[in-house]
Amino acid sequence: MTTVLIVDDQPLQRLGFHMLLTGTPGMTPVGEAEHGAEAVRMAAALRPDVVLMDVRMPGTDGIEATRRIVATGDRTRVLIVTTFDLDEYAYAGLRAGASGFLLKDARPEELIAGIRAVATGDAVVAPSLTRRLLDTYVHQVSPPPAAPADPRLASLSDREHEVLVAIGQGWNNAEIAERLVLTESTVKKHVGRVLAKIGARDRIQAVIAAYDAGLVTPRS
Repeated sequence: MTTVLIVDDQPLQRLGFHMLLTGTPGMTPVGEAEHGAEAVRMAAALRPDVVLMDVRMPGTDGIEATRRIVATGDRTRVLIVTTFDLDEYAYAGLRAGASGFLLKDARPEELIAGIRAVATGDAVVAPSLTRRLLDTYVHQVSPPPAAPADPRLASLSDREHEVLVAIGQGWNNAEIAERLVLTESTVKKHVGRVLAKIGARDRIQAVIAAYDAGLVTPRS
């Protein structure tokens, strides 16, 4: 059974999510929060598998709430559901530790599939879509100052370094296998080791790490 905490400042939106989850086998809504601060408290008390997190809310917004929930190191994962598509809110949410994002007008089956994916440790947003998201946002902001070398990258083998760059490029396992002349099972093992060594919860966080380290740059 997948437990879900619903976070949204709109009562009708919360009701819609609640009804969808209640009517879906294997899903249980365990609580509803109207703002980020309440979400943080309820996540700590209820320890849901997934938090459906809105972005724009009064007081503590969804980005800060996501950051606080993820920082606890608990098993709870955050899925951002937003009205906005490729914008700084979704980007900031992913950087804060969310395992993905969906739009509020996603079809019910897409939302349920997204919750299930996040609950099992996967990222909802496909790597190629994540790449476009990051490219779109990075082109809108000034380049960040040069950061010191990330010590986590020093622990990667040469092959793992290549795999991280490939993840940052938005390649899936089949594409990585083809381009690096490896089997998909070998690629899967490499990806798992890369995520563990750099402390990434999923591929989305690995893409962000590749950007932050300068291993991948936005497309022109």
